[in-house]
Amino acid sequence: MIYFDSAATTLQKPSMVLRAVEAAMIGCGNPGRSGHKAAMTAAKTVYECRELIAELYGMAEPERVVFTQNATHALNIAIKSQLKGGGHAVISGYEHNSVVRPLEMMEGVEYTSVSTPLFDPDAAYEGMTAAVTDETKCIICTHISNVFGFVLPVERLDAFCGEKGIKLIIDASQSAGVLPLDMSKLKNTAFVCMPGHKSLYGPQGTGVLLCGNTDKLYSLTEGGTGSDSKNLRQPDMLPDLFESGTLNVCGIAGLAEGMRFIAKTGLGEIEDKERRMMKRLASGLKEIEGVTVYYDRINHCGPLSITAEDIPSEEMCRRLADKGFCLRGGLHCSPLAHRSVGTIEEGTVRISLSYFNNTREIDLLTAEIRKIMSEEDY
Repeated sequence: MIYFDSAATTLQKPSMVLRAVEAAMIGCGNPGRSGHKAAMTAAKTVYECRELIAELYGMAEPERVVFTQNATHALNIAIKSQLKGGGHAVISGYEHNSVVRPLEMMEGVEYTSVSTPLFDPDAAYEGMTAAVTDETKCIICTHISNVFGFVLPVERLDAFCGEKGIKLIIDASQSAGVLPLDMSKLKNTAFVCMPGHKSLYGPQGTGVLLCGNTDKLYSLTEGGTGSDSKNLRQPDMLPDLFESGTLNVCGIAGLAEGMRFIAKTGLGEIEDKERRMMKRLASGLKEIEGVTVYYDRINHCGPLSITAEDIPSEEMCRRLADKGFCLRGGLHCSPLAHRSVGTIEEGTVRISLSYFNNTREIDLLTAEIRKIMSEEDY
């Protein structure tokens, strides 16, 4: 099996991630609930992971790092905090349904989706800023498109939000662990949302919400936090406000080791290796007649989408799966992105690498797609 579906979840993890999960299952109790050894071990494990994430993202206060179930959970908290009571939001034309569906379901909330050309960050910036009105409370923007790997100008949008007195929410689902974000410089970013199970190399069932410069905080779930137990209302302090019930300590233990791997390897090395592999893949695929490759040398990072003439995306993925390649076909939970680019009818074949892929795997995939397109085996 050759795995190219890391935009959904990374399958290959650093070996220490697996060991940390097993150790936590054996030795960790419930953090914040008691003073015995198992509970204190769990509390130490959780706090160390907060510190590692805070350090990577330039946050002075680790308690503003909140653990969630996944990026979708984090985005729901962020969106419903900023737009509680109604209001207007501006979103890019490349947002995932984890952004669109909460907006659709909230009463009194309106939003403007701004469709702009692929791999044109200037057009994205100009279109989104032009859509802001007096009623706008926030801009919501993905850092990297989960379909096309388009890197959007979130730092510029943060500065614009400061000029307008509104907030930015960043979906870092595809960029976390690959591209840098410095919360100490993102003065107008209310929240950054990310999964633990993609390029942070943690287990599934882990996510992170970075709480930036905002006082608008709205909990989705209330209950036991292990703190201020006499108070019948939910504590308003972070991270307790958003962390009711027992945390996924085993997952967080694994996530901490993923963070240590990133710190040791370096974001720059990870980004450079993934970009080099993707450039090689894109170059090879562009030589195949009938294949359209959505790639840009400058404004691309992460997932690569292709379409094949006369072969639907899901059929192409099925044929490749028969040969041991793991990819994803279809709309990838992001119809807005496909409408923006014009691939809404059949979707795309998405190829998403991780640091643990290699050039041999890339060349094998390219060769297999070439065989399919030439109909040598079909």
